[in-house]
Amino acid sequence: MLEMLEVLASAGEPCVAATIVRASGSVPRPVGTSMLISGSGQVTGSLSGGCVEASVIAVAEDVFADERARLEVFGYSDDDAFAVGLSCGGTLDVLVEPVAAGTFPALAGAPCALIRALPAGDGDGARQLPLLVASPAAAAAPAALLAAHGPELAALLNVRPEAALPKGVLQRAAARLSPLLAAGRTGVVELDGPGSGTCEGSAPALFLESRLAPPRLVLIGANDFSAALARQGRLLGYHVTVCDARPVFTTPERFPAAHSVQVQWPDRYLRGEAAAGRLDARTVVCVLSHDAKFDVPALAEALRLDLGYVGAMGSRRSHDQRVTALHAAGLGAAELQALHSPLGLDIGAATPEETAVSVFAEIVAARSGTAASGRPLRAVSGPIHPHTSLTS
Repeated sequence: MLEMLEVLASAGEPCVAATIVRASGSVPRPVGTSMLISGSGQVTGSLSGGCVEASVIAVAEDVFADERARLEVFGYSDDDAFAVGLSCGGTLDVLVEPVAAGTFPALAGAPCALIRALPAGDGDGARQLPLLVASPAAAAAPAALLAAHGPELAALLNVRPEAALPKGVLQRAAARLSPLLAAGRTGVVELDGPGSGTCEGSAPALFLESRLAPPRLVLIGANDFSAALARQGRLLGYHVTVCDARPVFTTPERFPAAHSVQVQWPDRYLRGEAAAGRLDARTVVCVLSHDAKFDVPALAEALRLDLGYVGAMGSRRSHDQRVTALHAAGLGAAELQALHSPLGLDIGAATPEETAVSVFAEIVAARSGTAASGRPLRAVSGPIHPHTSLTS
């Protein structure tokens, strides 16, 4: 839902949001994916690429009518998979709720969290799925975040309101929340404790939706390959910076897709950004300048940082020369092992645009922990979406 906040703020009319809160099996989109339906019928986003959208819109009409949230389950239907189910065989739990521009007011400012009991089905015995919405600052103290909502959690765990929530429950829930908050990811966290079972024997759960600032993409070298990577990076949600020490090449007009164009020596720029805390484990650095006086100092700086991906363009001869120079600069085997060089997957790329696809294919594989084989899906066995469910 959080990715829809900007759209919601500008909608100017009541809306209904449909959000995937659980997923199992093979499904097209992950937990946290949302679709927004306005009162005038305008649809933003998609949940499954076409399998369940029509049914969700029909549910949204009921939500508009009575302003009551619903949790709908969509699964594979042998009778008519494309009409009401998922032809891929998975199952989605979709929360459909009324929202307005002021639904999450605190998210615009200070650290905040919101826990709400949301319906999981009809009937007196329907379990509740609480929703936790957290700002990036909450990642530093998930235990404090939960403790602030002790009464709500106690009610979910069937603990008497006047009784204290068991400390161990908070600690275990905080440990499960922590990696999701730190990565700005969305997922379901099971709660446990005395009396936590429902009539169905399942434990209550928190649906966590969190968001971090966009990851950084730092492109070293002002050329056509940087321009293509800047366009691709912006499309994929990165905050893009192009950095080069040559002012004649390094202009905003040459890189309209970049959020920032810096005329600096790249190693000094990286050192300053790291000192300011603006580089982290999600940051991607690509060295594309083909000039040793830029490449080697920048790579030496980047490889000493805890970054998500460090890659360098060039021939295998250039790579060997770089490795020799980096070793002479004091980098060890473990640091050099983190260097993706020559960068990209072998897909036969030739143009800057094709090269950008090759590079980002490797970046996505590196970030997801998937072996960067470059093999087609038809040659690989197992689930196509193995990381869809983020239940902890």
